[in-house]
Amino acid sequence: MASPLPSSLHRLSLLSKPSPSQNHRLLVTPTRPELSRFECRAGQTGFFTRLGRLIKEKAKSDLEKLFSGFSKTRDNLAVIDELLLYWNLADTDRVLDELEEALLVSDFGPKITIKIVESLREDIVAGKLKSGSEIKEALKKSVLDLLTTKGSKTELQLGYRKPAVVMIVGVNGGGKTTSLGKLAYRLKKEGAKVLMAAGDTFRAAACDQLEIWAERTGCEIVVAEKEKAKASSVISQAVKRGKEQGYDIVLCDTSGRLHTNYSLMEELIACKKAVSKVIPGAPNEILQVLDGTTGLNMLPQAREFNEIVGITGLILTKLDGSARGGCVVSVVNELGIPVKFVGVGEGVEDLQPFDAEAFVNAIFS
Repeated sequence: MASPLPSSLHRLSLLSKPSPSQNHRLLVTPTRPELSRFECRAGQTGFFTRLGRLIKEKAKSDLEKLFSGFSKTRDNLAVIDELLLYWNLADTDRVLDELEEALLVSDFGPKITIKIVESLREDIVAGKLKSGSEIKEALKKSVLDLLTTKGSKTELQLGYRKPAVVMIVGVNGGGKTTSLGKLAYRLKKEGAKVLMAAGDTFRAAACDQLEIWAERTGCEIVVAEKEKAKASSVISQAVKRGKEQGYDIVLCDTSGRLHTNYSLMEELIACKKAVSKVIPGAPNEILQVLDGTTGLNMLPQAREFNEIVGITGLILTKLDGSARGGCVVSVVNELGIPVKFVGVGEGVEDLQPFDAEAFVNAIFS
């Protein structure tokens, strides 16, 4: 049975005649007057372009959050500064061996670590790098190049038609629902009209959790009214409502699943097809949430999800509680999928748009 509605949420019946598969309800949260960076109009051209730019600008102004969020990784890599402080040519092999170890401990991965270290070694031998500070800058540039070459499209790609549809996928416990709520908060704050779809129909608490986020962010939400509703049906109805009622963005939650559970992975395909039937070419983004504390162990699951549904971007969570921030570089280099957001804290504003240069500066202070 559906969970009881929070006292401040109001129930609306569906406008269209429900079919047996349309067992859903729309919850409407009270609107809150708040200042937007620009006024959201349905006919406004370039809305999503401006939205992406504003979010990116906000990220640059929140560098302090990113800096503090990667403190544990930065502490791990602080040894590099000590190594390079009194560097001289005779110590090159020892220094590079210890630098390699520091990168591996921070989960840069063996492939990337060897690539970076050998590149530095070649430049030192060739006389291109003559001081510790030059080696440090070359190291930072190598990491930045890895991130920007294969994962350059870090802004949300929301297309040109409304509503844009974003699906959030991933394994259990990675922080999908929380990430969706924080993303909704950020989009709403910048003037977007957001509708949530409670597509996690397996976990009873997921719907309740998303309803709380809807109330907290002032967004509306479509949820299944009966038990055992199909996730694809809930998401389809939400997208239809988003299209009919002039929403800018529909954020679709999905059930957590192991990448080895193929029947549940097929359900994701059904959800994706259901969205595209309502809006050809949608979903605009399929974002996979990865738990940053798992480090390089996230790679197999990311590969599997990508092969099955085509991941367009990554949200890396819990990085503030991990010293394994190098996994950000590994996942981009291995998969060629851009990181769109990083979770660097528990606060509602701690889902930060990913900025490669800011990230590099945060871990190599």
